[in-house]
Amino acid sequence: MTVVRAVQELLPAEDILYLGDTARLPYGSKSPETIRQFAGEDARFLMARGVKAIVMACNTATAHALPCLQAQYPLPIIGVIEAGVDAALANPHVERIGIIATRGTIRSHVYQHALALRRTGLIIHGQAAPLLVPLVEENWLDHPATKLVLKTYLDPLVEKGIDTLMLACTHYPLLIPVLRELLPADVRLVDSATTCAEHLKKELLRLDLLAAAGHEGTLEVHLTDLSEEFEILAGRFLKKSPGRIHRASLGG
Repeated sequence: MTVVRAVQELLPAEDILYLGDTARLPYGSKSPETIRQFAGEDARFLMARGVKAIVMACNTATAHALPCLQAQYPLPIIGVIEAGVDAALANPHVERIGIIATRGTIRSHVYQHALALRRTGLIIHGQAAPLLVPLVEENWLDHPATKLVLKTYLDPLVEKGIDTLMLACTHYPLLIPVLRELLPADVRLVDSATTCAEHLKKELLRLDLLAAAGHEGTLEVHLTDLSEEFEILAGRFLKKSPGRIHRASLGG
């Protein structure tokens, strides 16, 4: 939903169809094979509704399923990883990069590989941070427990002298205020939501698919499991209420 918000802010004329696989989350702890299966079912659901582009707003799904989906479908399918790597390397002086993400994303080494392929000589440190997603979803953004957990994850990266920290999970942008409080002032933050929205805009512009200016984009939400919890989270993540929420059936 942080990606949805970033797209709404950057591309206000675009209609967004959001699919949240809430019945099978989190993806971060699943096997690569299961993630690819789920991502394929997600994509088929969206394709059946005539979307012009798909954004995989999940680092774990991007790490394990993006190439096979791009090979399978003709429309632009954008992940959060390449956009984040572009943003991290936009500073020519970057030398030491820290990455915090789910276990699945860190274990895939997809960020480490993408960074190393783009620029030699980088020192890259990945840190799995599995407790952060539930803390964000609990709205413990400024809670002492969250600060303690974050400090536990961040201290080894700070001790290694990182100059850039990649927030390689789309929940983490909500933690930016407390991250700035805990990190040295000279550590640059790169968040996957903002960079993904910017990458989407470039692709739509390149392919002449941008919606006409002046149109107010809509948001249509589909979930595989309906719960009051989502409405609470949506109120934290999104700029405005998503309105009526639809039940999505996947698989097959």
